[in-house]
Amino acid sequence: MSVNPTDRVVPTSALVRARAGIFGIFGINGFLLAMWVVHIPSIEHRVGISHSTLGSLLLLLAVGAIAGMQLSGPLADRYGSRRMVILAGSGLAFATLGPGFATNTWQLGAALVVFGFANGALDVSMNSQAVEAEQLYRRPIMAAFHGMFSVGGVLGSVIGFGTLALDLPPYVTLSIASAIGLLAVWLCSRPLLPHVDVHAETASTTGKTHGRFSARVLALGTLAFVLMLAEGVANDWSALQVKEDLGVSNAVAALSFGAFSAMMTVGRFTADRISAAVGPVAVVRYGALLSSIGMLTVVVSGWLPLTLLGWALFGAGLSGCIPQIFTTAGNLGSGSAGTNMSRVVGMGYIGFLAGPATIGWVTTLVPLTTAMLIPFACVLVAAACAGVVRRDSPTAYRPHS
Repeated sequence: MSVNPTDRVVPTSALVRARAGIFGIFGINGFLLAMWVVHIPSIEHRVGISHSTLGSLLLLLAVGAIAGMQLSGPLADRYGSRRMVILAGSGLAFATLGPGFATNTWQLGAALVVFGFANGALDVSMNSQAVEAEQLYRRPIMAAFHGMFSVGGVLGSVIGFGTLALDLPPYVTLSIASAIGLLAVWLCSRPLLPHVDVHAETASTTGKTHGRFSARVLALGTLAFVLMLAEGVANDWSALQVKEDLGVSNAVAALSFGAFSAMMTVGRFTADRISAAVGPVAVVRYGALLSSIGMLTVVVSGWLPLTLLGWALFGAGLSGCIPQIFTTAGNLGSGSAGTNMSRVVGMGYIGFLAGPATIGWVTTLVPLTTAMLIPFACVLVAAACAGVVRRDSPTAYRPHS
C-alpha cells in the first residue's frame, strides 16, 4: 500500500536517530573528500604528472560525479535513498583507496572516475534522505546537514595535514580514511529512514519529471547553477584575488578563504532557524543580496580587513541558499524526489565547476578582481529569482494533526 511521505508514522526516537545518522553521513562525505583534496599535491608528485595533466584528470572526476548523480536519483526513487546511501557511501570509502595506490596516469584517471561517481551518487542519495527526514520533522533542518559536511571537511583537512607533516605516504593515510569511512557508513546508515511507496498521483505539474525536466526543476537547477558557480569561484580564487590585489603573502591571502568557509559553516547551522521564521524565499533573496554586498566590497576594497569582511559576508549570504533549493526540489512530487534532486544537484555541480574555469578565461582580458563581478552578477540574479524556492506543496512542513 502506498502512503504519502508526510503521513508516515515514525516514532520520535527513531526519527532522532535517523537525523543523527544523516548528520554522520554528511560528515563522513566531507571528511573523505577533504582527505583526497589535501593529498592532491603529493599524489601528483608520486604519479609524476604535470599540473595540466592533473587538471584533465580532475575533469574525469567531474564526469564521474555527474554520471553518479543522474543514476542515483531514479534508483533512490525506486529502491529508497537509504539503500543508495549505503551503496554509494561504501563505494566512496573504497574509492578513496584508488588515488593513494595509483602509480601512473591511467590508474589515477580510472581511480578518479570511480571516486567521482561514488561521490556524486552519495551526494544525491544523502540529500534525498535528508529531505525525507525534514518532511517528517515538519520544519527546516536541511542546512544543518550541509553544515556537518563542512565540519567533516575541516576535520579531514586537519588530519590530512597532520599526516602529511609526519611524512606518511598517501596510500597509508587514505587506507586509514577508507577504513574509517566504511565503519562510519555502516554505523550511520543503520538508523536511516527505510523506503516506502508514495502516491505517484500526487506529483503535480511542478514535480512530475520522470523522463523529462519540468519547468520548475529547470528553474531550480538554474538557480543552483548560478549560486554554486559563485561558491566555486570563492573556493578556487579567493586567496589568489587577495594576493594579487593587495600584494600580501600566501599565508595572509589564505585568510580570505578561511573567512569565507568559516562563515559558510556558521551560516549553515543557523539557516534552518531563519528559514523557519521567515521562509525559504527570504533566506535565498536576502542571503544572495548579502553576498552581493560582500562581493562588491571585495571588488572596491583596497584594505585587507575590509576585503576579508567582504569574503566573510559572501560566505554568510551563500550559506543557506543551496539547502533551500535542494529541499524544494525534494518536495516537488512524491515518487520522483530523487530524480528531481539528481537533476538540480547535477546542474548546480556543473556551475560549481564552470565558475573557476570562467574566471580563468576572463582574467586573460581583465584583472582578477574585476572578474569577480561575475559572481556578483550571479548572486544578484539569484536574489531576483528567489521566488522559485517557494514551497507550494500542500504537504511541505504540514503541522501535526
